[in-house]
Amino acid sequence: MSTSTGWSEDLATGVETIDDQHKEIFRRADRLSAACSEGKGKEEVLKLVEFLEDYIKEHFAAEERLQMRNAYPDYASHKALHTQFVAEVARLTTALKEEGATLPLVIMTNKTVTSWLVQHISKIDMEFASYLRNS
Repeated sequence: MSTSTGWSEDLATGVETIDDQHKEIFRRADRLSAACSEGKGKEEVLKLVEFLEDYIKEHFAAEERLQMRNAYPDYASHKALHTQFVAEVARLTTALKEEGATLPLVIMTNKTVTSWLVQHISKIDMEFASYLRNS
């Protein structure tokens, strides 16, 4: 598995639409990382989180439709992980709106998003992709 927090080919599931959506999420997270290193994180973090709130819901719905169409046996647990992440992003968005984009909150947002994505894609989404290939 990749040690970076960005997209790499070892995160490819082989399901083109899902991979394309994952890449877009990573592109947005990379923008946040770059903005933080340039001292612009506070301005960019709310844009990222607002994008994520909408995009992850769309992405997760696409994954879940694919799982249901293919009778994926782990659908319920996979959906539960998606629901948890949506709630986490909502908590971050609320904190950003209430507290402002403080540097610790910007860093926590970036770490939360990238670490969750890498872990989720490299394990959970790969299991689903393997199921699709073998069914």
